[in-house]
Amino acid sequence: MKRAVWLSFDLGINGDYEGIYTWLANYGATECGDNLGFFRYETKGDLLDQLAADIRENVELTKKNRIYVIYRSDDGKLKGSFLFGKRKQAPWTGYGSVKEEELVDEA
Repeated sequence: MKRAVWLSFDLGINGDYEGIYTWLANYGATECGDNLGFFRYETKGDLLDQLAADIRENVELTKKNRIYVIYRSDDGKLKGSFLFGKRKQAPWTGYGSVKEEELVDEA
């Protein structure tokens, strides 16, 4: 089954951009802004596992690289997940009027 996927990537300064660009081009990805592409991906099992294995096989990754995917799950909900890396503090933190919860250290 073909699944719609948006893929966002942050490979840093020395990342394998040639590898990720080639990979995205091979899937006919459409550009959606800086480091964001949309494509349809054929899957016969777990989408995230297959995507991660496919990317790992075609792109040289480091521990600092981050790749995030947004997709529609089997139950029709939009979901997002990091294939590689993890979330970091947003550059807009502290600019809004939303109060942040106060953290209290407890022993």
